[in-house]
Amino acid sequence: MPIVFVHGTRVSGTMWRPVRERIGDRHPTAAPDLPGHGARRGERFTMSGAVDAVAEAIDELGGRALVVGLSLGGYTGIATAGCHSGRVAGLVAMGCTALPRGLISAVYGRAAWAAARWPEAGNRLSAWGFRRVLPGPVAEAMASGGLSCEVAPSVVAAVEAMEPMASLAAYAGPVWLVNGARDPFRRDERALLRACRNGRLSVRPGQGHITSLADTAALARTVLDAAAVAASEGEGEAVAAGGAVAAVVGEGGRGMAVRDEGLR
Repeated sequence: MPIVFVHGTRVSGTMWRPVRERIGDRHPTAAPDLPGHGARRGERFTMSGAVDAVAEAIDELGGRALVVGLSLGGYTGIATAGCHSGRVAGLVAMGCTALPRGLISAVYGRAAWAAARWPEAGNRLSAWGFRRVLPGPVAEAMASGGLSCEVAPSVVAAVEAMEPMASLAAYAGPVWLVNGARDPFRRDERALLRACRNGRLSVRPGQGHITSLADTAALARTVLDAAAVAASEGEGEAVAAGGAVAAVVGEGGRGMAVRDEGLR
């Protein structure tokens, strides 16, 4: 089962390097740069362009893949699943279950304006923040592809224009919503879970928005378990990987919540 990893705002595909290295050659993987990020810095970010980047990466790996994304990467994964359900074998969407409306949108919109107004200062602050909360190799991977705070306003505008619940409702494949217990982007996780036709929710105690990346081994296990389930469901088999993954589905095919152990 190929796996496409999708990065967050202002970073690049290099953020997934520690997880990809942990997975090794067990699965073919890709981590494309989205418009305005990494090797594509300077391009205007649009959600349609981001979805195209993910779809192209899937096609390069054979045409069907598990999609794994954090933050902006999670929102992009949701949009990709809604637009290209036949290409997305499964979706692991991390730190992206706040509907882009109201106070949270206003707060992040203001932060995005400041980041774009002083991008180099924002880049330095971001790199410092990564070093403070993440292990050395993970923090280095976050910044090694370059930082691009100037893209933040177009990212916020694109996410605000999304309808993530409609995208999830349109996608029949397996979805894992994964949040840190301290992540403010958990806010609407139950609503998004209800929108899923085949969904699971995992809440990780003690973790925040990006600190879910800190335990590379645990995150790699989550991805490997999801890949096994996506592969088996793609073959029409209702099995959980090695009996270790709880695929809990409620009445009418709607997802029910599972705790952290649900993805182990």
